[in-house]
Amino acid sequence: MMTSARLLRLLSLLQARRDWTSAELASRLGVTTRTIRHDVDRLRGLGYPVNARPGVAGGYRLGAGGALPPLLLDDEEAVAVVIGLRAAASGSVAGIEEASVRALAKLQQVLPARLRHRVSAFQGYALPVAWRGPQVDPDVLTLIAGACRDHERLRFDYRAHGGAASRRSVEPYRLVHNRGRWYLVAWDADRDAWRTFRVDRISPLPPTGPRFTPRELPPDAEIAAQVARGAGEATWRYRARVIVHAPASYVRGRLPIPVEVSPLGPDRCVFEPGSDYPEMLALYLGLLDADFTVVDSPELVSALSVLAGRFQRAIDAGGET
Repeated sequence: MMTSARLLRLLSLLQARRDWTSAELASRLGVTTRTIRHDVDRLRGLGYPVNARPGVAGGYRLGAGGALPPLLLDDEEAVAVVIGLRAAASGSVAGIEEASVRALAKLQQVLPARLRHRVSAFQGYALPVAWRGPQVDPDVLTLIAGACRDHERLRFDYRAHGGAASRRSVEPYRLVHNRGRWYLVAWDADRDAWRTFRVDRISPLPPTGPRFTPRELPPDAEIAAQVARGAGEATWRYRARVIVHAPASYVRGRLPIPVEVSPLGPDRCVFEPGSDYPEMLALYLGLLDADFTVVDSPELVSALSVLAGRFQRAIDAGGET
């Protein structure tokens, strides 16, 4: 690898993660640790503040400098940034709309033609819709993201859905965006359990720290699915247990949000849907296009009875004309 190309690759690695050992960088670049030391010296000579950590486990960290260093993005990363900035201009993060538009204009100016074509296709056919849900302070998001990246404990005041306030001390692991809201997946040290928190209800108590040893996590797809299920269920006022006379796979495909559906046989399954209003829950069940039995939910049974009477009257009135 040519020296200049290797320096750019080294800078990219230092930007991607906070701490690197000499051996890790050498392995990534296919060179010796001695070459890494020389290349780090060259980056410093170009004005990049690369901090060294001595000792057997020593390594390097890109420090904060007086100017923003160039960001090295591959094609997929560049397209993702452009699309993300466009979404941020009318998204759920408060106070960054104008800055997002300015950054978007700068980035599009330097995009290669092959990438401008991909981005213009997205812009030409995707219609933005103004966000009306809860917004998140970008400083809170970046603080949490940094704590996740650096494995540093996070303390914050939290306001639950019902209004109850509490103070939490957690090991932060993942930020998940679902249905217009940001969620933090973390290990709650005081409760000795995994917890999911709405970020717009978090008031951080900086500084972060101390550092912690990361726990083993399930795959990201599994974490995202769990957050989606929890987000769909967290604010429901009414719950019901429903047996559907159809395969579980069929019912999962008809539901608008991820809900756990358990098979009871090849043609029967059970799940526990919820809603703020039993009438809305009754309408959703009607959209399953399958027979079902309600178990122990008088509010839902009453709502179904009202709807059945209303539909029957509409049928009777239609037959008289």
